[in-house]
Amino acid sequence: MFISVIGGSECTEEEAKLAREVGRELAKRGATVVCGGLTGVMRAVCQGAKEAGGRTVGILPGNDPKEANPYVDIPIVTGMGYARNAIVVKSGRAVIAFAGNFGTLSEIGHALAEEIPVIGLRTWKLARDEKMDSSIILADSPVDAVDKAMTAAKTRESPTPS
Repeated sequence: MFISVIGGSECTEEEAKLAREVGRELAKRGATVVCGGLTGVMRAVCQGAKEAGGRTVGILPGNDPKEANPYVDIPIVTGMGYARNAIVVKSGRAVIAFAGNFGTLSEIGHALAEEIPVIGLRTWKLARDEKMDSSIILADSPVDAVDKAMTAAKTRESPTPS
């Protein structure tokens, strides 16, 4: 099972700690982490996954696999810049979003447009017509985020009866 984790290339130490916890928890459950492969949240989630014996995939914006953080097992170069954000989210059966800036927001938008579940942990909140939009499933801890992501991913895995 592939779960995408998105977040800023810069993050606080507290956000990095939470991302490492998410990575560890995903690895313990046998999920492969997919992310943008660079710094910040991406590095932290990969580090956590590797510490727990997990596997990581980095979808890189450039053309050099050496751009990947040292915890990426499989670097995928795209040469696409931010356009690679669509690939990051479409590669996972669910998405966990942390903090982040506009790149993270674009990834959230790509995922929601494709009906890929987005679990938010200290990330963007959406409003539509001045009313809060509940499209992002909120989590209150790393374990809660992983629980919700795994449940949502398994639900997507199950074919709907016709």
